Order: sequence, then C-alpha cells, then structure tokens
Amino acid sequence: MNQKVTPATSLNKTISTKTYAEPQSLSVSKVRDLISQSIQPIHAIENLPVQQALGRVLAEDIVSGINVPAHNNSAMDGYAFAGKTLSDVEETNFSVIGKAFAGRAFQGVVAAGECVRIMTGAVMPDGCDTVIPLEVVAKVSDVCIHIAPGSVKPGSNRRMAGEDLAIGKIALRHSKILRPADLGLMASLGIATVPVQRRLRVAFFSTGDELRSVDQPLDAGCIYDSNRYTLHAMLTELDCDLIDMGLVKDDTVTLEASFRKACEGADVVITTGGVSVGDADYIRQTMAQLGDVAFWSVAMRPGRPMAFGKIYSNGKSAYVFGLPGNPVAVMVSFYFFVKQALQQLQGAEHVPPLMLKANSKQVIKKRSGRTEFQRGIAETNAAGELEVSITGSQGSGILRSMSEANCFIILEHDQEQVNAGDKVMLTLFDGLR
Repeated sequence: MNQKVTPATSLNKTISTKTYAEPQSLSVSKVRDLISQSIQPIHAIENLPVQQALGRVLAEDIVSGINVPAHNNSAMDGYAFAGKTLSDVEETNFSVIGKAFAGRAFQGVVAAGECVRIMTGAVMPDGCDTVIPLEVVAKVSDVCIHIAPGSVKPGSNRRMAGEDLAIGKIALRHSKILRPADLGLMASLGIATVPVQRRLRVAFFSTGDELRSVDQPLDAGCIYDSNRYTLHAMLTELDCDLIDMGLVKDDTVTLEASFRKACEGADVVITTGGVSVGDADYIRQTMAQLGDVAFWSVAMRPGRPMAFGKIYSNGKSAYVFGLPGNPVAVMVSFYFFVKQALQQLQGAEHVPPLMLKANSKQVIKKRSGRTEFQRGIAETNAAGELEVSITGSQGSGILRSMSEANCFIILEHDQEQVNAGDKVMLTLFDGLR
C-alpha cells in the first residue's frame, strides 16, 4: 500500500495533538478558524438547466443581458395619461382613446387631455407617465374619466424599464447558494442553463462494535446506529452526493480499508465515534497513519472530542472529520463545524446563522470556559416577546432533545449561569439548514 503523504504545513505543527489531552481545550472560534485556514475550495463546474439548480453553488456571475422590465409599464389596472395635465384645484377630464394590455401595447400617441385604459404589466403608451388606479377615478364612462384634484401624483404607478435589473448589471454573484427566487430571476432574464459547482461527494460511516443497523437484532449491550441517519439527512439538506458506508468494525485492517475506499471515492470523509480519550484508538491510529490529522479537545458541550485533517490513498486525497459518537454531539459538531467547511469546499459564500435574542424562561446552569449548545424551544409570548426554555436534560446522548427542540441556545465561552428573565442568544434550526 502507498505510504501517506503529508503537506508541508501540517495541522499537527499548527496545533499539536498534545492539546487533545490537555485541560486547556481549543475554543469553538479557534477550531473554526483552523478548519477554514486548511480548506481549499474544489473548482469543478457543470452547466445545469435552471430548474435543476436549486441549492447548488453558482460558479460564475450572472449578468443581465436585458432590461427587466424591458419597457416602462403599468404597476396596476387603471388609466394612463400625462401627469403634467392634472389640476391641483379642480377636476381633470380625460377622453378614453383606447386600451393597453400586457403583451399587447396601445398603438399610437396619447395627447394632452387623453388617456388609455391600461392593465397591469402593459407597456406605457407614448405620451403617458402616470397611472391612476381604476378604483380612485371619480367618474368613469366608456369615453371619458374624471379625476378629482389630489387623487394621484404625476409619475405614480409606473414601473421603469430596467428598474428590477438594468442591462449589463450583475444579477447574481458567484458563490451564491441558489434559492427559488434566484431561479425565477434567471428565468426572467431568459437564461436556460446555469454554471454551478459540482456537488461534493461525501462518504460517511459509524464505528463502534456496540452498534447495530436498524434491520439487525439488538444484542445485549448494543444500540441501534442513529448517527448515519442524521448525517444522511443533514448532508441531503446540503445537496451533497452521499456514499453511505454503513457500520465499520473497530479493527485496524477494516478501518484502513474503509478509509482508503472512502478517500479514493469522495471529497470528504465523515466518521462518528472512536475519537474520544479512552476509546479504542484504532480510528485515531488509522487516521494518523493515512494523513495529516489533528485530534482536538474543543471547549464546548456537547461535542468536545473532534478530529480534522486530510487523508491520502493511491494518489487521491480527502478531507476527514472525526466526530464524537454521541448523537447530539454529532449534530452540533456538524452544524457548527462541518457545514461551514463543506460550503467552503464548494466555494459558497459563508452566511452565518441568524442569531436572535430571547428571554430565558428558567435558570440555565453554565460554567465559564466552554461554549454550550443547549436545545431549546423558542416561542412568542402574549406580549409579542421571544422567549425560550430548554427541552429538559441536555445529555449529549439524548437525541429526543433535538427532535423536540426548534433552536439552539448558544451560551458563549465566558458566559456563566443564566437566570430566569436574562437575555440569551439562539439560532433557529431552520436557519441552520
């Protein structure tokens, strides 16, 4: 088998693996920085039909080749005329000389004292710069309308050509994760295909001799593997191509073969279990043997143990994340470390999750020196204020707490006990997806 290849600047030279066992752990922000500094985006572009590009990362700027809208047009149903002819002191009368429809413009020029019945989206006729809504007109007949003074200001209810997007302007910038409105925007420009970064290929597996798949009988002392299912769901939300490698036994031969297979077929490898102090050290030995991997103790709860680096096999390489084994710790580590790294690999812009302030409904115990991610239920009270309570026991193995919660209460590194009524910071789960 090939020998491992390590880069010139080693993670373990940047932060020694000795920090893993030291009481002074790395802060959450430090770990994020170290991961970010080590990630090199993967540049591989493919062109997709616009309707298939949802959730993908835009690879190039989208420049508008047309004005949107293409013409000055009416913002509502009503009558179009020249605003300068309106009187401020008495009723103004206009003769109705025709109609303008969306997609079927009025042919001709509208003179002073004349108007055209116009529909929303119809091109503004020559000579017109103002639209009065139908319901605001004082009197209406087939041949004439009467407008009371002060009913409408000159220039009202008209959308200008290029008001949404002017020709030659950047409509969407590269690195944007495409959302439904972005697809509609490109369609409004007549764009049928869009350049996007290819999907990341992510391989993942669970380790632990006590784990069983859901279709297996549960032997004494064993538990069902939930981590692969939560990982599968979180990675699916990020629109990755997934390689589920199942359960991998805790022995060096099997682990090395699994790591090599994952490395040769994926951009990223994610494992759960086997990185804590006191665990059988097969996974740590194998990671270290195959590449440059650092094992960190992160000053956080849940999710203290973590491994990150790069592994190599047969001329291929892949980033690797070794996450804890406890289910909640896996999800917290993924949302606050792995997700950002995956988006960085795809060349996506980093948009931090929206942080909100809420009143704590109870005492929350906390000691300084670590960041805590408590599972919370946020709701608006009768006074319209956002308040939050924890879901109960916050053990890192209580996956039910994630199912019941709708947010993380984020208690910062130096923060101490929270009293009832104190303000806390939270981020909604929907903002993490």
